[in-house]
Amino acid sequence: MNSESFSVGERLISGAYLRQGAQARRAHEQLIRVFIEQGKCPEDGWDESTIELFLNELAILDSNNFLGNCGVGEREGRVASGLVARRHYRLIHGIGRSGDIAAIQPKAAGSSLLNKLTNSMMLDILKVSGVRSVTSCFVVPLATGMSLTLCFLTLRHERPKAKYIIWPRIDQKSCFKSMLTAGFEPVVIENVLEGDELRTDVKAVEAKILELGVENILCVHSTTSCFAPRVPDRIEELAVLCSKYSIPHIVNNAYGVQSSKCMHLIQQGSRLGRIDAFVQSLDKNFMVPVGGAIVAGFNDSFIEAISKMYPGRASASPSLDVLITLLSLGASGYKQLLKERKEMYGYLLIELRNLAEVYKERLLDTPHNPISLGMSLKNLEEQSGAAVTQLGSMLFTRQVSGARGTWNPLLTSSSGMHRNTEL
Repeated sequence: MNSESFSVGERLISGAYLRQGAQARRAHEQLIRVFIEQGKCPEDGWDESTIELFLNELAILDSNNFLGNCGVGEREGRVASGLVARRHYRLIHGIGRSGDIAAIQPKAAGSSLLNKLTNSMMLDILKVSGVRSVTSCFVVPLATGMSLTLCFLTLRHERPKAKYIIWPRIDQKSCFKSMLTAGFEPVVIENVLEGDELRTDVKAVEAKILELGVENILCVHSTTSCFAPRVPDRIEELAVLCSKYSIPHIVNNAYGVQSSKCMHLIQQGSRLGRIDAFVQSLDKNFMVPVGGAIVAGFNDSFIEAISKMYPGRASASPSLDVLITLLSLGASGYKQLLKERKEMYGYLLIELRNLAEVYKERLLDTPHNPISLGMSLKNLEEQSGAAVTQLGSMLFTRQVSGARGTWNPLLTSSSGMHRNTEL
């Protein structure tokens, strides 16, 4: 209710009671006003009633919720199911326009404001998480692989002769398919074994650049977050190399926001060399449903070009999900989760090392991987060729998800179980 409604209400009940209620409402409204004004994640999380008040206020600004609205076009926010409407807080129009996912939607002032605020808040969170020099980002309703594809397609306009993407190998299908889907040929650079760790062969990357020719290379596609025994790429050295040869550099930072080490690598890479964009998953880093990612970078015009590459309007669901989540947690709550993840990683390391000793195995020494751990399964494999796969199956049926059995011929212990400690 506004001030006029409260005044009218004083005819029915005591003005003192209403003034007390009005003060309580203003407390909610003050939180909302500060958030809109600053565009940063609030330090302390909001209660659900404040979040719902905010979302309802935004929804009222969209034309599909205007009283007496008569929508006669093909995009009027018509929804047949009330359950679906409530699921989306009646924010039906989506985000962006046909030419730009970040553009304002005339029929949806509320959804457009939601989109702008979510992007602004995500920029703040990326800075809080360690990449302090990032200047621009946007939430895209695509998972990490397709978001990388969007980056590659944008670079196509800048480098029309290029057909190769140089890619230090990581055995993950969506990374590989993101390049193929964009119509480019991945040039795989095998990693080198240093102790137990698989690390980037920077010399091989430079040799391949010289062999293929700079003008024929779209970009270097590096990775931060990965499974042991592979460790994050040498982002800083690759960034320097890309700067030296004027080659774009796209970083797959899928679940790296939760890792201060991964974020530090990106920050240092941007400071010492060249990083054009880095992409991270919403579900892996912010505990929301699958289907969204953040594309971020250090050049506003390039990030804007990527957003304009997205065809048509887009679903607002990923933006809405992460907005609600971060407003609930607050910056302090999210930082506490980052702290707890790091502590749990240390605990897992100790307990997994103890387990390895019991079964005469060993924990792989991968200090450069701050998220994933690997343990040899040599003795188990010697008993049966299918034993490693069977162990993975047994863990899964006992509700232990995230563990995988792999075989790596480069390692002295030929198989390993590694556990991903994502948020």
